[in-house]
Amino acid sequence: MQQSHVELQQSIEKQLSKIEQSQKFAKAVAFGNNQEFSEGDKQMQDIIANCRRLIENMVICWNYLYLTQKLTELAGKNENQELLETFKNSSIITWQHINFHGEYDFSEEKTRDSVGFDLPKILNWKLEENGK
Repeated sequence: MQQSHVELQQSIEKQLSKIEQSQKFAKAVAFGNNQEFSEGDKQMQDIIANCRRLIENMVICWNYLYLTQKLTELAGKNENQELLETFKNSSIITWQHINFHGEYDFSEEKTRDSVGFDLPKILNWKLEENGK
């Protein structure tokens, strides 16, 4: 009985940590104006909040794609399992690799060296993992 109490406490602490990480992420995305809305108009506040949420979701999606691509590049099943266990015990909400404060240049010259995802390979890996 005591063991399940410890496991429950650890599970709660893990979830609280994820919530705290999520709140830090939201603050990192909305870094300007001390995370406060300067617009008084409700419609404009909704647009700002939805844009912030869109940016957060784009970062999370990019993280999933990047990590899944890494899984497809691993040779052995054991390496995959180790990396999957690491994912399970951590959070996909990470943003240290994102420059929220810089200039963005999407010209062909600059994007040539950027990470490109092999979506067919990612999708095939998922199908293979599910035994289809």
